[in-house]
Amino acid sequence: MSEKTSRRSLLQNTALVAGAAALASGTRALAQDAAAAEDTSAWKKFFPAGFRNERIKTSGAEINAVIGGSGPPLLLFHGAPDSLITWRLIAPDLAKEYTLVMCDLRGYGDSSKPADKPDHSQQSKRPMALDGVEVMEHLGFRQFRMVGHDRGARVGRRMAIDHPDRVQKLAVLDIVPAHYLYSHVTLEFARGYPHWFSYLLPAPGPENDLVAAAKRQAERGFTDDAQREYSRHRVKFEMEHCMCEDYRASASVDLKIDHADIQAGKKITCPLLTLWAGRGLYPRLFDDVLGIWKEEGTKVSGKAVDGSHNLQESAPKETLAELQAFLKG
Repeated sequence: MSEKTSRRSLLQNTALVAGAAALASGTRALAQDAAAAEDTSAWKKFFPAGFRNERIKTSGAEINAVIGGSGPPLLLFHGAPDSLITWRLIAPDLAKEYTLVMCDLRGYGDSSKPADKPDHSQQSKRPMALDGVEVMEHLGFRQFRMVGHDRGARVGRRMAIDHPDRVQKLAVLDIVPAHYLYSHVTLEFARGYPHWFSYLLPAPGPENDLVAAAKRQAERGFTDDAQREYSRHRVKFEMEHCMCEDYRASASVDLKIDHADIQAGKKITCPLLTLWAGRGLYPRLFDDVLGIWKEEGTKVSGKAVDGSHNLQESAPKETLAELQAFLKG
C-alpha cells in the first residue's frame, strides 16, 4: 500500500476510532503513584543471581526495573497484561552479552499507576517512551538497543521516532502499528482482537469485567509461577484500568500523533527488526507484514517465528537466536 493511500485511510478512520475512545474520558482520576504495598520480590525467582531491582523516578512515573548482565545496554519492555518477568526465558543468555534493563511499563506490574487525564495521554506511548529514555539516562546510558513485545513494542516504536539519537537498534515482537490496524478494520480483525474495541468502552465497565475474570482464574489456582505472578497484578483494578487507558490512548491521542508523523514523513531510521507469530493472527490478517513495517522505517528486516503471540515465552530459542543475530555489532 502506498504512503498516500495509507494517509487517506488513516484520515477516514481516525475520527471514528477516536470518538469511541472519547467515551472513556469520564472515568474518575486515579492517583496511585506508589507501588503496591505487598511483597514485590517475586522477580528474584525468575532471574539469575546477580540481577538487581531498582525503582527509578521519571518525569511522569516511578518505574520498576530489574537490571543484570554486562555489555552494551539493552532495554526491554513487556506487553499487556504482563510484566517484566516475560523475559525470564531469554534473559540469562542475553545477559551474557548485554546489560539488561527490564522495566514494568508505567501502569503495569510494580511500576506506578499515573493519575488519569481527560485525553488518556498519561498512557500515551509518548510519555511511556520518555520513561524508558529517562530510566536509561538515570543508569548512565545515553544510547541503547531496545526490544519490545506487544504494548512494549508500540512504546519502542514511538521511542525510536521521538528519540532517534538514543535508540541504536529496535526489535518489535508481534505487532503491526496501531494506526495501520485502526485504518484497516475488518470483521476478522474485530473477531480476533475484540479487546481493541471493548477496552475503549467507558470505565469502569471493562475494568470490572477484567478484574472479575482474573479473580475467578486466581481462585482456580495456578501450576505455573509466572502465571501466578501475572495474576498478582491482574486482580487489581488500578492495573486493569491503566491497561484499558493504554488502549484508549492508542485509539485517540496516539492516533493523532501518528497521523502528524505520517504527514511529516517521519520514519524510524535505526535498524528495525520485526518478528511476528507464525501461529498468530497477523499472518491471517495481512499478506505482507514485513511490507507494512517497511513503510515505517528505512532499515527494516523481519520474519515469522513459529510461535504464538508471546514469542519470548512460546518460542524462546528461535526468538533469542533472531535477537542475538540482529542486536550484535
